[in-house]
Amino acid sequence: MNRRPDLPRVLNTSHATAIVVGTIIGSGIFLVPQEMMRATGSSGLVYLAWIAGGLLSLFGAMTYAELSTLLPYAGGEYVYIRGAYGDLPAFLYMWTWFAVAKPASIASVTTGLARTLAIFPALRWLDAPAFHVGFTVAWSQIFAIAATWLMTGLNYLGIRKAGEFQLVFTWLKGVLIVVIAGICFGSAAGHWGNFATKFAGAHGGFGGFMIALIAALWAYDGWNDLTMVAGEVRNPQRSLPIALLAGLGIVGVLYMATNAAIQYILPAAQIAAAPRPAVTALEAITGPWGAALVSVAMAVSIFVTLNGTIMSGARVPYAAARDGLFFRRMADVHPRFASPSTSLIVQALLTTGLLLAVGRFQQLFELAIFAEWLFYMITATTIFYYRRREGEKAIYHVWGYPVIPALFVAAAAVLLVYSYAENLKNSLLGTALILLGVPLFLLFRKGARGVAS
Repeated sequence: MNRRPDLPRVLNTSHATAIVVGTIIGSGIFLVPQEMMRATGSSGLVYLAWIAGGLLSLFGAMTYAELSTLLPYAGGEYVYIRGAYGDLPAFLYMWTWFAVAKPASIASVTTGLARTLAIFPALRWLDAPAFHVGFTVAWSQIFAIAATWLMTGLNYLGIRKAGEFQLVFTWLKGVLIVVIAGICFGSAAGHWGNFATKFAGAHGGFGGFMIALIAALWAYDGWNDLTMVAGEVRNPQRSLPIALLAGLGIVGVLYMATNAAIQYILPAAQIAAAPRPAVTALEAITGPWGAALVSVAMAVSIFVTLNGTIMSGARVPYAAARDGLFFRRMADVHPRFASPSTSLIVQALLTTGLLLAVGRFQQLFELAIFAEWLFYMITATTIFYYRRREGEKAIYHVWGYPVIPALFVAAAAVLLVYSYAENLKNSLLGTALILLGVPLFLLFRKGARGVAS
């Protein structure tokens, strides 16, 4: 599969690592400790879920690292699936990401940003209604739409500018997280005995652990986004594996430190009762300014995640259009800024539509989570195909092959079965949405043949 990338390779290893770290660390680490404690009831099981989630994500990243060195092109998973399994599975992946997964993810991130900023008294107006046009539109929705277009505009001006933003603000969010953890561990109000406390009302059992594991995996999610912009990374055979593995390692350290800092201040029952455990912990030892610090850190984290999500999402339909599997205009590259301009604009328009749906996109986001792990599993299986076909051509080889990729595939399958059983309605809707891409694929293929003839 020899192809010449249309987008310029302008990102270095630091930019690539910042895309991994910055996209993964959003608001999750500040919120999921409550869900994980309510699910398991003990610090030991919470940390086991963090470790298991981190290892599974690492296994996936190691697998993707090898694939990315073989096929370092825009589109990431779309490219790997198409090369191994053909046009239809690749189109279904693209369709799911284009129609639901990325727009719903962007809508969720921007809404979370608005809710985080509304914590500040000066921004409480974000929760108020703005106007009524058959339905009520809140200021938070207008803000979320504005944030979507602001970050889309930054990416429209070129990935180099977006990459520099990602690098600077990822450093800032890392420093803020370290400061928050340092304040907690330096406080006399903390106690190591809190790690031995229990929450009696936990879900418990295997089901509880799976809930905590899924929460941890959600917090770790986003490591695959780098592969979607692989066509714009310099020296990809070296930079992509370093960024994927080092980025996940940095995230794991920051996550474990933050979770430990929260538990050092709060016993298990308080963590389970706190909607925002990090805010509660800082507020307990510093007062209102500590809560404000955490809120600022959350806002910065979400903004950086938003940039990475918009950046990566636009490359998937761009890659499909370049291969003749989607609207030709989606493959447009801006003559001045060298960005996938049309793809970025359409992605922002779809997100705007979801944000105006008055929160109804939340169900779509749940469908996207199901689809995400389905395609993680499918993508990871392609490494067995490429090893047979390409042999040892990859610069980076996943350690422990074939066991590590097989473990990731098996774990993804277990998660899919579990999520299907626990959320049958949304899982069936997610399956139907993916299969809706089949007749669309046939239409595009027929149109492509008509043009060729």
